[in-house]
Amino acid sequence: MTATSLRLVAHAHTTALRRARFGGPDDGLDEGGLRAALALAQARRGHLGVPDACVSSPGVAATATAGALGLLPTVEVALADCDHGDWTGRSFEEIAVEQPQALHEWMSEPESAPHGGESVAAVRDRVGRWLDGQRGADRRITVIAHPLVIRIAVVHALDLPLAAYRQVDVEPLAIVRLTGRGARWHLRLGAPRVD
Repeated sequence: MTATSLRLVAHAHTTALRRARFGGPDDGLDEGGLRAALALAQARRGHLGVPDACVSSPGVAATATAGALGLLPTVEVALADCDHGDWTGRSFEEIAVEQPQALHEWMSEPESAPHGGESVAAVRDRVGRWLDGQRGADRRITVIAHPLVIRIAVVHALDLPLAAYRQVDVEPLAIVRLTGRGARWHLRLGAPRVD
């Protein structure tokens, strides 16, 4: 039976992530994020393996993280971060003060998009379609994407209720491994190699 091995790597820190702002596709890595990605590349040299393919979100932070890791990704639009519409660039705190009901709706109802952008359910649909298309490809693929996209991918892969994405934390530069065999994905947790 053929298997697909995915390494989902969350892009490094951006100013929006550090300041709890709704980011956008043009958000680049901040100085600390770039340093951390370069340090990860150095520390993991030889341990990340050589993928058969590397794909990334079209976001600047994802492509910059891939570059810092020494990877040349193909951009995959299906892996884009959520479009936060009118909230892009604004902080959670601002939205909580100005639009508390809308923020509550967005955080409690994955089908909701009060900001005029994309719902979490819509992100799950496109990320899930892409993920399902990779199963059984007998390839090793490294994916660089926003932490939210990886959270949603894990929930989809494990066939969990979509609301569970809020209970999955993915930090910048976290590496999540999924293995696809047949009709199922398996979450693979392992210790880092130190040799």
